[in-house]
Amino acid sequence: MSSFLHQRPIQNPFSNAYPVSPRSSSTSQRPISIFSPTGLIILLSLMVILGVFVPWSGMPVATFANSKKASSSLSKWRDYTLAEAASFVAKNGTVIVCAVSQPYLPFLNNWLISITRQKHQEKVLVIAEDYATLYKVNERWPGHAVLVPPAIDSQTAHKFGSQGFFNFTSRRPQHLLKILELGYNVMYNDVDMVWLRDPFPYLEGNHDVYFTDDMAAWIVVVKRMERMERRLNLVLNLIVAPLPQTLGCHILEILLPLLLYRKVASCYFSLVDQVKALNHSHDLPPPGKKGRTYICSCMIFLRPKDGAKLVMKKWIEELQAQPWSKAKKANDQPAFNWALNKTAGLVDLYLLPQAAFPTGGLYFKNQTWVQQTKGMHVIIHNNYITGFEKKIKRFQDYGLWLVDEHALDSPLGRL
Repeated sequence: MSSFLHQRPIQNPFSNAYPVSPRSSSTSQRPISIFSPTGLIILLSLMVILGVFVPWSGMPVATFANSKKASSSLSKWRDYTLAEAASFVAKNGTVIVCAVSQPYLPFLNNWLISITRQKHQEKVLVIAEDYATLYKVNERWPGHAVLVPPAIDSQTAHKFGSQGFFNFTSRRPQHLLKILELGYNVMYNDVDMVWLRDPFPYLEGNHDVYFTDDMAAWIVVVKRMERMERRLNLVLNLIVAPLPQTLGCHILEILLPLLLYRKVASCYFSLVDQVKALNHSHDLPPPGKKGRTYICSCMIFLRPKDGAKLVMKKWIEELQAQPWSKAKKANDQPAFNWALNKTAGLVDLYLLPQAAFPTGGLYFKNQTWVQQTKGMHVIIHNNYITGFEKKIKRFQDYGLWLVDEHALDSPLGRL
């Protein structure tokens, strides 16, 4: 018995416990032809597997490579310095500068189209105030944007009168001073401007600082008319109140036209005074009622001379002395005017012609003057109005919103 047990064949534990017939067994051992139904099914299955899984296995490598490339590009622009950028864009020793945060990109594009038409776009350096603007501009136009840290909050920087707007504009003289110290002429523009002609022929002589007058005649008139209305109402009420109604009405009929005529005439002569003669002086205008001039910080040309550097340093000092507060919502322009007024005897200043560089309060509000000076306008500033939509609408109404039909003329293309 034991001998029988020892002589039993040992079963392979991996063999089929349910053997098939000899015919089936022999069939399974034959090689599978690639052209047989089974072979075709196997081949098709392999193709599906390769088609589905191989691309997925390769994606992380490609994604990593692209991510690494993008990261390298972003790092390059983060480390890009103002000195490098100015050297890259400068032509004939001159740089055209603007400072832009992301909400202003449409205005930047509009401004660039107008500059491109005058063949000066290669001189432009965009000082980006946030990383989104830095990357967007350099993606479309490599090397023409730089960010001087720290970046600002772009969502508050565009609200006129806000602390964000003050922080945004108060950095301007620091940027300009640095470019002057690098040895370049520098023109600064706000981007809500449009070039109609080449401004450089108007930068006559070899003066230190060139600027434009921001005093708008219509603003002076409107303010005086408002004050006049308040005062007349007060005076007439005091006169008429104690009198019988009939007598009071007669007095009003006599006095009101006389008073209005005198006041309106005063306002008219004020209006005439504010519109400068075509051959007006290029000296710094006399101070206004607040003890300072009303020069615009929107359009400035500076030569790398001691006088221009002195004005920029004084501008920085004035901004530090007049910080923003909720009670006094300062902006950079009064400080610029104080800087000009306090250095006037030490610096060679030049007021640009009003007919060529009108303020928005004059160009968009006095059509008689616009017709009289037709063909003389060089740069138009869309100021004396707040809000993106209102600015765009006014540009559209005057045929100065160029991005809708001419976006491809911009170095940035259609944003």
